Amino acid sequence: MARTSTSSGEPVRDFCREILKQEALLRQGGGKAGLDRQRKLGRLPARERIGQLLDKDAQFFEIGVWAAYKMYEEWGNIVAAGAIAGIGNVSGVPCMLIANDATVKAGAFFPATVKKLLRAQRIAFECSLPIIYLVDSAGVFLPMQDEIFPDEDDFGRIFRNNSVISAAGIPQFAAIVGNCVAGGAYLPVLCDKILMTEGSGLYLAGPSLVKAAIGQVVEQEELGGAKMHSEISGTVDFYEKTDESCLKRLRSLVALLPEAQSAADSKIDRKVFKTAKNPDTVYDLVSLDGQKNYNARDLIAAVVDSNSVDEYKADYGKTLVTAYTRIAGRPVGIVASQRLQVRTKKEGIQLGGVIYSDSADKAARFVMDCNQVGLPIIFFQDVTGFMVGRDAEESGIIRSGAKLVNAVSNSIVPKITVVVGGSFGAGNYALCGKAYDPRFIVAWPTARYAVMGAAQASDTVFSILARARERGDKKASHEELDALRKKVKQSYEEQTDIRYGAARGWVDAIVQPHETREALIQLLQYVARPIPKARFHTGVIQV
Repeated sequence: MARTSTSSGEPVRDFCREILKQEALLRQGGGKAGLDRQRKLGRLPARERIGQLLDKDAQFFEIGVWAAYKMYEEWGNIVAAGAIAGIGNVSGVPCMLIANDATVKAGAFFPATVKKLLRAQRIAFECSLPIIYLVDSAGVFLPMQDEIFPDEDDFGRIFRNNSVISAAGIPQFAAIVGNCVAGGAYLPVLCDKILMTEGSGLYLAGPSLVKAAIGQVVEQEELGGAKMHSEISGTVDFYEKTDESCLKRLRSLVALLPEAQSAADSKIDRKVFKTAKNPDTVYDLVSLDGQKNYNARDLIAAVVDSNSVDEYKADYGKTLVTAYTRIAGRPVGIVASQRLQVRTKKEGIQLGGVIYSDSADKAARFVMDCNQVGLPIIFFQDVTGFMVGRDAEESGIIRSGAKLVNAVSNSIVPKITVVVGGSFGAGNYALCGKAYDPRFIVAWPTARYAVMGAAQASDTVFSILARARERGDKKASHEELDALRKKVKQSYEEQTDIRYGAARGWVDAIVQPHETREALIQLLQYVARPIPKARFHTGVIQV
């Protein structure tokens, strides 16, 4: 249906378009100078490498494109944390692709780079996805080594994961298509198959460090070039003259995997399935300030297959909508925040976007039932938190909330979370926030993250400091307190912007609202893969 400029959803559409424009800039990497440097070295830019690796017209679900956004401005613009990660089909097989972007600080690792790679490895492990690493990195960004090197979720964890993933029987392919130095050299050597292009380097210490450490003078190619590693050390399995031949070889190797043979048989014909509502109608549901109320069933109808919804306990616990349904024919369970004000016979009026005791009890039982029958669960978050106050406490809101948190924590079926609007307080936890192991967590541009809203936070801080002032603990004028309240509010507003959260890895991707169904179709294919069964052995190691 044609849209006019007077549509109630137009401000949301405009904001979403702005997010798309920003993402397009992020996908340009380090810009023209970096791209020219790559080509001068006879190397392809990272995104071109991925493009040649993927099947023709294959979709690429990118993870962490906003990583490091505005986080390290004192060191420059660290676009997408200097790495590209995402899932796409290679020779018909869904694979996790991880590529260093050498146009951004020579592909050096920043703290956000490590976090991004660890997230990609975790997704690949949980979805049993083969991993392809395209290595072109200068190693750890030394000025920040203390934030990258030593901790349990830092640089070394990548190589620990390489070993565990291999032991679980998930294929890993590494192509060294540039620099691969210092500790980073362990990544390809811990993979099942190693390819290396002419002119690339693989060594624990470069020529300068070798000279400083032991006084030996040696050229880069002699120290750790592709020919040396393919002819003398025996570390490299495939020596390739160019990026193009290397990528072609990778596709050939992936095509040998058993599932490549049956990949064509598992394709979903999306044309067979339609939604009850046009996906574009979701723009008219939400608002930029998050204050607009809407019926969660309208959102669900724009995402799931038409005539497939069986709502669970529709007349109980009404501030959460729970339903069995299908997306492109795949059965799923849905737990969604209801943003309409509702009326119940027991408690009367209940506010939309708030979780009450009855809603929490219903959702907990629904999550348990989905686990009983093995249904993946999709959570739609637009939640301000749990209900507070005397009546809520007397209703056992803490006990009911704990039930839901417990059920979500122990859920073993695949979980996917879509943050539509607010994701505040314990509502984030109960509806499967990042800490509760969703296989994927994505957000709309309208999403907002925080322990509470900006207005509530600033008012709370003001009240605490005002009471302290009255007691004489802190001598401050009303003007100073008002200024502090405004400062807290501004800080909260900046931090609730979903780009702030995406930069720090709180969500895997920002998706356009009308593309939510298509994204979920992709993700459901990945989470439906068999879970790897780990057993004790070392996987493939070099001898």
